[in-house]
Amino acid sequence: MSAPVTVSITRHVDPSHSDEMIAWIRAGSALAMRFEGFLGTGWVRPSAGSEVWHMLYRFDDEDALARWEASPQRTWWLGAAQGMVGESRVERRTGIEGWFDEPVTTDVRNLGAPPPPPPAPPRWKQAVVIWLTFFPLSLLVTWLAAQWAPGLSLVPRVLVSTLLMTPVMTYLALPWMTRRLGWWLQGRS
Repeated sequence: MSAPVTVSITRHVDPSHSDEMIAWIRAGSALAMRFEGFLGTGWVRPSAGSEVWHMLYRFDDEDALARWEASPQRTWWLGAAQGMVGESRVERRTGIEGWFDEPVTTDVRNLGAPPPPPPAPPRWKQAVVIWLTFFPLSLLVTWLAAQWAPGLSLVPRVLVSTLLMTPVMTYLALPWMTRRLGWWLQGRS
């Protein structure tokens, strides 16, 4: 069994047809829901007056997705929006997006958009970067805790250190380190 597959589609609709678009999306969701392997769907747009709509649907594997995409129900549903809905980007993603925000596999059809980003670095390289970032930060926080609160017991000390380190790692240290080691992570000289 393959990994779950998420399909992300950017569609364009005249803002005056928002009500029809919402009804069309709901109809498509109701149809897809009847297919084995369907995991969910959703949509979002930047603002109420936007012509851009971002839509997602997810199936538990490639075969389930292929059955939906080849179905007469989906063909009928897509035909119902002919002339109202334009499509500018379709992207398929599998895998778990992690620290480096890139999927295990990706299949993107860009219509007038820039090329897709490079693939994610190997997991072992990601682990090395995380460790190179985590170790000195952990050492510093442990040393500071010993200086400022030497009598603090284990659980409160670990609680305070993880509360401090998690946002620092996520928003400062890891992004900084991945920029500095991007050449190595992507295998460039």
